[in-house]
This record gives sequence, C-alpha cells and structure tokens, in this order.
Amino acid sequence: MTNAHLTNADVTKADATKAHLTKSFEKSVAANKRLHDVIPGGAHTYAKGDDQYPEDLAPVIDRGDGAHVWDVDGNEYIEYGAGLRAVSLGHRHPKVLEAVRRELDRGSNFVRPSIVELEAAERFLTAVPTAEMVKFAKNGSDATTAAVKLARAVTGRRLVALCSDQAFFSIDDWFIARTPMAAGIPAEISGLTVGFPYGDLAAAEELFQRHDGEIACLILEAATQHDPPAGYLAGLRDLAHWYGALLIFDEMISGFRFSASGAQGLYGVAPDLSTFGKALGNGFAVSALAGKREYLERGGLRDSRERVFLLSTTHGAETHSLAAAIAVMDVYAEEGIAERLHVIGDKLAAGVRAVAAAAGVQDHVVVRGRASNLVFATLDEQLAPSQPYRTLFLRELILGGVIGPSFVVSSALTDADIDRTVEVVGNACKVYRQALDAQDVAAFLQGRPVKPVFRTYV
Repeated sequence: MTNAHLTNADVTKADATKAHLTKSFEKSVAANKRLHDVIPGGAHTYAKGDDQYPEDLAPVIDRGDGAHVWDVDGNEYIEYGAGLRAVSLGHRHPKVLEAVRRELDRGSNFVRPSIVELEAAERFLTAVPTAEMVKFAKNGSDATTAAVKLARAVTGRRLVALCSDQAFFSIDDWFIARTPMAAGIPAEISGLTVGFPYGDLAAAEELFQRHDGEIACLILEAATQHDPPAGYLAGLRDLAHWYGALLIFDEMISGFRFSASGAQGLYGVAPDLSTFGKALGNGFAVSALAGKREYLERGGLRDSRERVFLLSTTHGAETHSLAAAIAVMDVYAEEGIAERLHVIGDKLAAGVRAVAAAAGVQDHVVVRGRASNLVFATLDEQLAPSQPYRTLFLRELILGGVIGPSFVVSSALTDADIDRTVEVVGNACKVYRQALDAQDVAAFLQGRPVKPVFRTYV
C-alpha cells in the first residue's frame, strides 16, 4: 500500500504505533504477567487492574514524587486520581513524611492506646465539628459497614437504603450483593438492601412508606458530580428521622477534598454518622467512623444498652498512619488545600473544554464534577458512554505522559503540569475526532477495550 492509498484511520494508526514505539512498556507488560501469576486480578484493588487500561499500556509504578510518577520502564507521567483519590497533597509530602518518620522511631503498635490516638481523634473532631466522636480503622469498607451495623443496632431494623445512583460503598456483602459480582453471597442478603435515587425526596419518602418500620438507615455520598438540589440533604435528614432511621454520609471521597470539614461542613447538614478515608491519610492507611455521641457510645464502655461490636482492628491505630492524618489535617487548614484543589480543577476543566471544542469533540469528551473531583466521560457517535472511546482517550493520554482514570487533581500539580496535560488532551481529542469521523474506533485501539469493574464474567 502506498501513502497515496492510506486512509485517515491508517495514518492515525501509524502515528499511534510510532508514538508507542517511542515509549517502552516491556517491563510493565512482564510485571503485569507476574502480578497475575501471584495476585488474583493482578492488583489489590479492582479499580487498579490492567483491564481498566488499554492493552499492554498498563504501567506498573516504580515511584512517585509530587504529582508525577515513574513506571518500571522509566516512563514519567503527570498523575491524576492518585491512589484512587487518596493522595490529595501529592506523593512524598514533606510534612506528612516528617510526621510519619517521627512516629516510626517511637514504635507503631502497642498493647494499650497510644497518646497519638487521642491527639488524632481530638484533631479530627476539630476539623469536622459536626461530629462528636470518632473511631479509626484502616479502610473505607470497615468504616461504612460499621456505620450500617450501628444503625441496625440503634433502630432494631434490618433494611439498609443506599443511593442507587452512586458507584461504591463497601466490599462487604450488604453492598456487593447488589452488583453483578455477587458470586459467593447468599441471595437473601441482597434483599436486605434497597435503593433510592439521588436528589428525589419524594422517591425516598415512597421507599420509607413501602418499607414502613423496616429501614435502619439511608447511606449516600452527600454529593458526587453536582451539588445537591436546594434543601435536599436537610430534607433527607428530616425524612429519615421522621421514619425512625439514621442518616449516614459516606465521605470517603468528599471528606477534606470538598472542604476541610467535609461535605457536611460545606453543605451545612450534619448526618447521624459519617465515614472518612482516602484524603485523610494522603496515601497512608487510615479511615474513620464519626458521628453523634449517643450512637457511637453504643460501641463503647459507658452505655448501659446492649453492646455493639463496632470496630476493633489490630492495625486501626498504627501510630504512623494517625500521625499522617494529623499532618494532613494541619496542612489542609494551614495552606487552604481544599480551596487550592478547586482552583487547580477549574483551570484544568477550562483547558480541557477549550481543546475539546477546538477539535470538535466537546459533546464527546466531557469533563464533569466538582472542580476538586473531576471525572471525564467519553461518548460515542450517538453520545452514549463508550468503553472503546475511553480506551482510545486513555491510550493517547498515556502515550503523551499523562495517567489517571479521572481528572481528580492533587495540590502538587503545577501550572506547567496543567498546561502540559491540556496539550496532551488536545492531541488526544484530535485523534478522537478522526475516530468519530471514521466511525471505526476499534481501528485505533490496537487491542481490546477497557472494561467496567463490576461485571459477572471476565
């Protein structure tokens, strides 16, 4: 075939192949195979699996610094969504590392509570004044499941009502039973969880009426991609209390990232219970269950009612992780990190929208969400969500030196990082336009498309 007979798709594929060859992924490909040999799924979090990335373009990370990471082949990337939104201050933040190193030299786990546990709890309750008590753990699922268990104990009811429009609450059966990956969970478990749509008070009330006297709690993220409708959160709280249920906010993502006091502080609505994680430790393992004293005391030693086995984890109070949390909260307060995340996100969103419009794909490459928590949608010719087009977009970003399943920012990103990201996105949008015009995105992928995490079969 001569150049005169090349189609646009052929030229683009050739350019992409050339770009691919300028970066080596040989060591990552080999490491991914080894990972699958010893770890089910090749990663310890499904959202980090190589099925979430283009074929043979799933870098295995060697190290990180600030907003940049390097893979085992030596390729450098500007990183978004670091640690699944956990590393909001950037990798190796000096104040966090200083606090961690100090505690490592003093011991990490003892037979009785350390003074750091007290300091961390008091610091947390200062940061989140809508809560009255807090208990720390290691991961978000433990905290959300403890909140659900406590709500059932308080109310004496079985049913949990979760927001069905939101993606994830726990690895535990009460949530996973309602996903396509429910293998191993008795079918009757799914009947103990019911769903309600976000933003619709009438639908929530209808759910309470249909299951009158059965619902223990409502659990939801206070907001995800959009601010809640006016009065919605307060109305949901009042509705839950009217029907004798508790209101639980899952603040794993919104906690600190939306504001230094969480979404509950931002929107001025105090839930009965709330759960935090991710940004709280800047990559170190710490989560929290917080809320009203009258409920959390049920898991303590000062309440005369039947005891609740609330949270009891060997490593829940490791001193270095709690020291990291204290340092994170201090940095957020002293440096206005929540505000900075919004400024960075606004700049990124504006840049991405501009280059998408310049390439004529503004209806297909769409930036959504709060500025501190941006995601991107990839839509096909019919403006439907498309995994193949997501694959194409991710592929072009990775080849351009940008990596992330989202555009969730960290405070370590510089103006130069944002400018470079927008440049890479602009190039990706040009290829995206060519794929749309060819109506043959598969010709641009050079491998299988990425897949959703929740699916019944591989």
